[in-house]
Amino acid sequence: MAAHRKIIHLDMDCFYAAVEVRDNPALAGKPVAVGASPTGRGVLTTANYEARKFGVRSAMPTATALRQCPDLILVPVQMDKYRAASQAIHKIFADYTDKIEPLSLDEAFLDVSDCEQCGGSATLIAEEIRQRIYDDQQLTASAGISVNKFIAKVASDWNKPNGQTVITPDQVDQFVAELPVGKIFGVGKVTEAKIHKLGVKTCGDLRPFSERELAQQFGSFGERLYRLCRGIDNRPVKSDRVRKSQSVERTFSQDRADAAALLEKLPDLMDDLERRYQKQKQRYAINGIFVKIKFHDFQTTTMAHSGRYFWDKALLSHEFAQLIEQAWLRGQRAVRLLGIGFQFVELDTAAKQGDLFTDA
Repeated sequence: MAAHRKIIHLDMDCFYAAVEVRDNPALAGKPVAVGASPTGRGVLTTANYEARKFGVRSAMPTATALRQCPDLILVPVQMDKYRAASQAIHKIFADYTDKIEPLSLDEAFLDVSDCEQCGGSATLIAEEIRQRIYDDQQLTASAGISVNKFIAKVASDWNKPNGQTVITPDQVDQFVAELPVGKIFGVGKVTEAKIHKLGVKTCGDLRPFSERELAQQFGSFGERLYRLCRGIDNRPVKSDRVRKSQSVERTFSQDRADAAALLEKLPDLMDDLERRYQKQKQRYAINGIFVKIKFHDFQTTTMAHSGRYFWDKALLSHEFAQLIEQAWLRGQRAVRLLGIGFQFVELDTAAKQGDLFTDA
């Protein structure tokens, strides 16, 4: 029998807010959130646990958060500071394994199956990493340790903040069986409600359904549900994650009345998208473009066009403009957010398919 993998999911606790409290000890013990100004339509990126007691959470409109917690201390986003802390933390990870898959600045998967430190114990490795992060950055992290990415990620949320949970191979079956289906990655509110209509609340309840039955109910995602409800996840920890898309978006301080008003913002969005595309260390071929519109009533629509594109700003601007006009016609009402973006294919893949891409 093959040896089980040893996977750690490290998740920093309230990362942005924790960095701000670290750098300003006067904030300790007070409700703190990082985000945009309450004027206009700013939202929060992070809230610490003191703020969460009032129902404040990430992605909440700043104005709403201040109504729920009048004493909330709002700190502006300072990405350079958070990136520096993240880079220092990832250097610690690299002392234990080169199999590191970052999910964001504040979380990552580590495969420590071949690590010899701490006697090869993933539990002790996680403890040591968390202690080193605190000693080096004065920040706390939580960890989940298990045999695959799915279970490790769920487990990292079990003992927050500043704790860790280990799910050993012999505990996997029962642990997963008791999990609410909403804990499965990819199960949102709509899918969860659909699963509940089948009389299913936990992963164990889902197991009597065959793979075919789940595929009939949920399409290709049904096959994934069949595996994950049994604790099966064979995805490797990928050090080089493939970027599938890249986008930029703007939430307007005042609603834009029509497509013409949206097109006035397209040049600025194109400039931002160009900067992000050119900054990538690994270049990808553009395999499609899309626009996203959120109307004033929060209904969202996306319009896409598949096809191979060179980096030609004038041509791309023309294509985006057409998609914006078509997308607006779906709702024909005021718009609060506009986004544009690319779908990618790796250059190596494109070359195998006989295509040639350049940054014209």
